[in-house]
Amino acid sequence: VHSRCLSAPLESHSELDHLLTMVKKSVYLFGTERTEGDASMRELLGGKGANLAEMSALGLPVPAGLTLSTEVCTYYYQHDSTYPPGLRKQVANAIVAMEKVMGTRFGDRRNPLLLSVRSGARVSMPGMMETVLNLGLNDDIAEGLTALTGDERF
Repeated sequence: VHSRCLSAPLESHSELDHLLTMVKKSVYLFGTERTEGDASMRELLGGKGANLAEMSALGLPVPAGLTLSTEVCTYYYQHDSTYPPGLRKQVANAIVAMEKVMGTRFGDRRNPLLLSVRSGARVSMPGMMETVLNLGLNDDIAEGLTALTGDERF
């Protein structure tokens, strides 16, 4: 599908419709502006993702974020360590939505969107999975934040 999409025009609208149905929703937003999901979606969003969506829907102060569905992991392992079609675009669109809500921009030296990446599962496994904090922080952004705040610890 990927090479076909890049190298040849589509024959008809029905071919386009067929390709679009192959791109399954994999990214679910949560936050004050928009929430896709709730506590009942534990199998799809994992426990943490479902609970974050539920708390957002209840109006609790949850920073904007996204959850990758558990189906992304399943697909990855069933398809030789590749990601589902359309995942990259869905993540990029979700990051743009988070930037708007948070008033920041991923990669911006003066006002960066920094992300936390947390593993999740359908069942709770405290301490068993890794967390990556401050995704998006690099030397250039750290220098920008230091200059902006006048504090190396910003």
